[in-house]
Amino acid sequence: MSSFDFGYFRKYEMKSRPAAPWEKYYAPGDMDLEAEDITIYKFIRNCAQDHMDSIAIEYFGEEVTYAEMLQKIDTAARAFLSYGVRKGDVVTILSANVPEALYSFYALNSIGAVANMLHPLLSENEIKNALNLYESVMLVALDICYPRIKNILKETSVYKTVILSAKDSMPLYLKYGYDLSRGRKVERPRAGQDFIYWKKFFASGERSKKEPETQDVPKDTPAAILQSGGTTGVPKGIVLSNGNFNAATMQAFRALPDLCKEDVILGIMPIFHGFGLEVSINDAFAVGAKVVLIPQFNAKKFDQLVKQHNPSVLVGVPTLFEAMKNQPAMQKANLHNLKYVIAGGDSFNKKKVQYINAFLHDRGARTFFTQGFGMTEAVAAITFDRKDNSREGTVGIPWPGTYVKICEPGTDKELPFGEVGEICIFGPTVMLGYYDNEEETAIALKVHSDGNVWLHSGDLGSMDEDGFVTYRQRIKRMIITSGYNVYPAQIEEVLEKHPAVKEACVVGVPHPYKIEIGKAFVVLNEGTEAEQVQEDLIAHCKKNLAVYAIPREWEFREELPKTMLGKTDFHLLQQEELEKRKAESSEGVPEKTE
Repeated sequence: MSSFDFGYFRKYEMKSRPAAPWEKYYAPGDMDLEAEDITIYKFIRNCAQDHMDSIAIEYFGEEVTYAEMLQKIDTAARAFLSYGVRKGDVVTILSANVPEALYSFYALNSIGAVANMLHPLLSENEIKNALNLYESVMLVALDICYPRIKNILKETSVYKTVILSAKDSMPLYLKYGYDLSRGRKVERPRAGQDFIYWKKFFASGERSKKEPETQDVPKDTPAAILQSGGTTGVPKGIVLSNGNFNAATMQAFRALPDLCKEDVILGIMPIFHGFGLEVSINDAFAVGAKVVLIPQFNAKKFDQLVKQHNPSVLVGVPTLFEAMKNQPAMQKANLHNLKYVIAGGDSFNKKKVQYINAFLHDRGARTFFTQGFGMTEAVAAITFDRKDNSREGTVGIPWPGTYVKICEPGTDKELPFGEVGEICIFGPTVMLGYYDNEEETAIALKVHSDGNVWLHSGDLGSMDEDGFVTYRQRIKRMIITSGYNVYPAQIEEVLEKHPAVKEACVVGVPHPYKIEIGKAFVVLNEGTEAEQVQEDLIAHCKKNLAVYAIPREWEFREELPKTMLGKTDFHLLQQEELEKRKAESSEGVPEKTE
């Protein structure tokens, strides 16, 4: 596909070996990591040869073995081929964690197509813009997304949409229950020229004789596009290769050696997120573990999930762990089977880590809460706090095969141990680049004096003499709410397109369990009253932003503070909010929990 013939894509190559003071914590050879020239699918299939009869997926009680899963993937691959998808084509998957979305991801990978993974709660305009940017030829979408795609598809290059439903893989009795409750409320398309339902689409693969040409591809071949805000807050497409994913899985083999086919992993983290797709799914499949797919996480039923499935691995964002320790029913939970408890999406402060560890140990867990630092631009994890070598207050040491150094922001000048600077990353999991955006790629990926291409994270941190990294804060203005990245510049642009808005600024403010939420400061045009327009602004945001990006708090002002250069002083607004909340807390005013 010509779209991927970008000369600025940076393929992984080690020109010189960087220093790695943490190497002593790994076995000899662990830092020497080279992915094969094969697809993600073939990597997983090769790993599955000795556990074909093990359970790969459990979904509402229905179990699928590895042999059955691979057969379904092969059938889906033939279906995509029969509908004209070819090597290099982009197909968008707009779905939560349902089996059919996973079958589609691996099927597309097996035929050399590229899966563009989108959040199913994106707005109508966000979906349209993504489909057009990546020139997606097909769309695989949950039925609940239909109201937001039905009016835009004719404005895109999508020629066929496959409709999934959360009920497709449910047992028969639950399908009826779903139809009687949620299902009948869902607006669905009529099957025809533009739309086809999964059952019929899958059947076309069963009839088809077409087979993928090969599963041996150069490791730098694009495999997936995941979404990020890049360095400017405008959503960008992170292009990750087969080698990126396979190297990340090889790292997990070495860094998490206790993972095995007897493990049970709760698949709560979304598959459109690098952390969820790699750690919860790919790593689990590679060792033959069972993934319990959860399409929609309900904190109030978390205790039931733990009791029913007795997981050995918990992978989640702060919201999940807040739910775990705050839910009354979890107070009597038995967590003796837990082997790994891994957090991503944001960092926890020391007090919360200690509280969660005490919670785990009081309920029989033989492990402790593991934090790390990661970026989708490097698939998922970059550093992590090893069970056998932990250092309080840090996010651990780099994963095997990944190199980290602290530089003066925006440069390749490495700083001494203990000094705070920009966290830079080099290794086989670093992305190829941002899709069709040479400028953003050049900002993020820089050739340093050692000849290697380093990823500049835009995050501040420090490293001690043993290689333990301490995360400080984001350089960028990004807000992380319940593990999702929210970009103030994007929200401000949407708000300022509303005719009643003169100026807007969005900052992140603390929240008791979402970690942060967005607060919008808005200056209205003369003659407009706040009481008249707030609901209209919320509706405007719902049409143009993902649900999690919509500001949860609003304040209307006559003017916004400015810096000496005339820019809106968002730092001052944020500081005012922090001081106000601190004062309210000292006076006994309860936090807003909404």
